[in-house]
Amino acid sequence: MTEISRRNFIKKSGMALAGMMVMPQIVPASVLGKSAGYTAPSDKLNILGVGIGGRGAADLAAMETENIIGLCDCDWHYAKHIFDKYPKAKRFNDYRKMYDKMLKNADAVMVATADHTHAIIAAEAIAAGKHVYVEKPLTLYPYESRLLTNLAKKHKVATQMGNQGASSAGSRLAMDWIRNGEIGEVTRIESFTNRPIWPQGMATPKESMAIPSTLNWDAFIGPAKYRPYNAVYTPWNFRGWWDFGSGALGDMANHILQVPFRALNLMYPTSVIGSSTMLMSDSCPTAEKITFKFPARDNLPRVAMPALELTWYDGGLQPNLPDNMPKDKNFDSNGVSVLYGTKDTLVVPTYGYNPFLCSGRTPEVPSTSRVVKDDNHQQDWIRACKESPDSRTPSESDFMYSGPLNEMITMGVAAVRLQGLGQWLDWDGENMEFTNIPDNATIQNVIEDKFQIHDGHPTFDRTYTDPVNAQEYARQLIKPVYRDGWKLPEMPQI
Repeated sequence: MTEISRRNFIKKSGMALAGMMVMPQIVPASVLGKSAGYTAPSDKLNILGVGIGGRGAADLAAMETENIIGLCDCDWHYAKHIFDKYPKAKRFNDYRKMYDKMLKNADAVMVATADHTHAIIAAEAIAAGKHVYVEKPLTLYPYESRLLTNLAKKHKVATQMGNQGASSAGSRLAMDWIRNGEIGEVTRIESFTNRPIWPQGMATPKESMAIPSTLNWDAFIGPAKYRPYNAVYTPWNFRGWWDFGSGALGDMANHILQVPFRALNLMYPTSVIGSSTMLMSDSCPTAEKITFKFPARDNLPRVAMPALELTWYDGGLQPNLPDNMPKDKNFDSNGVSVLYGTKDTLVVPTYGYNPFLCSGRTPEVPSTSRVVKDDNHQQDWIRACKESPDSRTPSESDFMYSGPLNEMITMGVAAVRLQGLGQWLDWDGENMEFTNIPDNATIQNVIEDKFQIHDGHPTFDRTYTDPVNAQEYARQLIKPVYRDGWKLPEMPQI
């Protein structure tokens, strides 16, 4: 071998070796057989969308930098405009069929179905090593939230709950003020939303309607108990029915409580009590008040974390304005969290936008928060998907944060449904159980209220459910019983 040819051989061999070394960064993840949540930074994600007619449409629009390869919605009439918008994506009306055909070629899944199916759709995707973006509320039940949190940690996937205000500059500013001690020690929080803006407080419809030809009703029902079709349930109105949604608290608290929950390291309450307008057996109440008690937590460098009480209102109920509310300020009509500190009072609007201190100060403080590019919640998740799990920066509503938040909220939903006990409920967060429900206590709810007036005199004719053991009822409010044929993955031990 001549000296020149030897040099060429070494040069070409070195180039080939270098190419082999960088190959995982440029070859699509599906070719490399990704199984632990890693996506090469140069790739576009292959995304599946499940539940696309409502909020999912906006999420997909924010993900159009990637490849939208498959779309699923059980209601093809409601979702037609989105199917038409992405003509290259394959179409399905049952996510299970889409998963059978396409999950292996996908990198990530966006889930924006009716709330009761979030957990099972996301859990199956995570167990297959896929990144997930799941609209709020993350789940309907505490056990489901814990499951998704632990599955995501086990499989090292990038996750995000769709409470988009968590990525806003306003949320970051409010948390920085709290952590810098600008409002002092917080012992009281009051929060509200103007929801529901959909029907609630209703009796179960007695009429059975013909199922539209464009609707896969069985797929909509999913893991819930089967019931005859009625147009009152879907689309959109599912939020007002216990089997499919969790009312105003489940829908909006993930937005409104995310700043205090993260900034004050709240985690598990120790006790809770709920009350509401008439509690129906099937439909969420029209208005609620829920109070959580949280224990003291480890102090932050600039502020202590004493025990505090958080009270939630919805359905037209609101807390009083702070005594020192500035004259040029008012509550965001959608809702706020008001944090009462020993130094100042902080008002945080629904999505974290434009928080303010009642003192009128606008302090400049060191930032303790990561800046999200363009405050774009969906793109921040996409960024996380493309980072190696060993060096990934979690998104702002990664399940490590949003899982415990939603778990706390769904426990509050359970407390409303247990209000007939007439007591504070002690909560063991680690084991997800109420610990002080009497052995012989029972629960009844109203099926139908036939209030009428005859000759100026009211008559009350209410039909109630049969009494059920309160402890067993509570267990099913924590971990649901799915109908036959539907099953969650096992809970990982983390």
